Parts: sequence; structure tokens; C-alpha cells
Amino acid sequence: MDKENIPDKLPENSAKKKITKGALQIAGGAIPFAGGILSAVAGAWSEEEQERVNQFFDYWIKMLQDEVREKEATMIEILARLNLQDQKIGERVKSKEFQSLVRKTFREWSGAESEEKRKLIRNILTNAAATDLTSDDVIRLFIDWINTYSELHFQVIGAIYNSGGITRGAIWKKIGKGEVREDSAEADLYKLLFRDLSTGGIVRQHREVDYYGNFISKTPSKRRPKGSGPKPMTSAFDENEQYELTELGQQFVHYAMTDLPLRIEYKNPLHENE
Repeated sequence: MDKENIPDKLPENSAKKKITKGALQIAGGAIPFAGGILSAVAGAWSEEEQERVNQFFDYWIKMLQDEVREKEATMIEILARLNLQDQKIGERVKSKEFQSLVRKTFREWSGAESEEKRKLIRNILTNAAATDLTSDDVIRLFIDWINTYSELHFQVIGAIYNSGGITRGAIWKKIGKGEVREDSAEADLYKLLFRDLSTGGIVRQHREVDYYGNFISKTPSKRRPKGSGPKPMTSAFDENEQYELTELGQQFVHYAMTDLPLRIEYKNPLHENE
């Protein structure tokens, strides 16, 4: 989307219906595929509804402007962290493969609904340009994870990293959460979060490995004696089973949560009015 094609606000006009039609034409220009649809509905509202529609489009245009500014700031922050005099990095930034990652990221920008997620995206692209620890297919998966998971998911991933194995109860405390009831919505959400991360191949229960990296089978637990009643439910904040990151999870932390230092000082466009 071209920044220059997004106006500051809708044009003023005494004829309210014309204002709305003008707004729809502007929107159609900013988003070409939507132009025909927007023009078709221009006359669908009564004159009494026009002012409310105009306010909506004013808000929409501002939202588009904010998105462009966020993308601009992200690209500046990436370039300010890269040593473009390094031949390998310079060639990587110009490569079709890296440009494909950038296009994918900006197409799916809705995943960057917060400043923290925007920083994760920035770090992924920066490290994808500066290092080659993993393939671009894996990096694309990391970009998808920004859309798929919440900030709470990423807090848990960060808490598990470099822990050598940590329980769900210890993670809950580490991310600064207070005590909640076992039958609370927060407890249910926490259990769901671990199911997400486990099925997503990001975390697993800690298991010992041999010299060659093969997992060692756990010793079967003793069977409960008959007549001892039903097996107790495992707490959402269990203090027995330990969790660790998979290799994919470890690589995600390296790419998304490692912030390369600035090489060039600059004024962040997102903070220019502060």
C-alpha cells in the first residue's frame, strides 16, 4: 500500500452523500480489489446515516495510516541493526528468499496487533538477515506463530527457555501471575495454552536423552492399587512434571526474542510526536 495514497481524513463537502461516495472512492483506491464493491454500496445508506458512515471511514483511514507507519518503523529498525557492509548480509537482504519473507510478514501484518508482537516480527526478520541457523521454511513457520499465538504464549515460552526443565506451577509464578482457583477460567486458559504449545511442537515434557540424543524411556509408574478411588486430576499448576522447549522452540527464541543491538541511531517514526 502506497503511503502517499492515504489521505489524512475524508474531504469536507456540503452534500453528505457525495462525501460518502468520495470516501468509498478513496478506500477503493487504497485497496484496489475492493473498489468495485465499495462503489456499488455507496448509495445504500439514507442521508441520515451518512455522517455516521463518514466517521467510520475517518477512523478506517487513520487505521491504515497507523499500519503504514508501523511497517515503516519496523523496516527502519531492521536496517539500523544490520551491518550492510558485510557482503553476506548485503546479499541476503537483496535476495528473493529474504524479500519473500518480508512480503509474507507484511501481508499478515494483522498478527502484529501489539507493540510486543511487532518487536517479535522485527527480530525474526533481523535475525533471518544476519544469521543462517535455520532454513527459510522454519522462519516462515515462526512468522505464522506470531499470528497463531498470544502474548501469554510467548511469555510462557520465554519462561521455559534455558530453564533445564520447569514445572507449570513454577512457570505461572515466573511470569508474575498470582494464585487462582483450580476451577477458574484462568486455570482452564493455562491448560489450553500448554496444549497449544505441545501440539504445536514448541514445548514438551522434559525427558532424558542418551549420548546420541535419543530419548530414554521413562520408568513406568507404579499402578494404583484397586479400590483406591479415581486418579486425581492433574493441577493446571502442577509442580511435578517438568517442561522444556523443543529444538523448534529453542530456535524460535533465538530468532524472535533475541534483539540485535542498534548500529545506527535514528528517530523512531512511531515516537516522533513524543
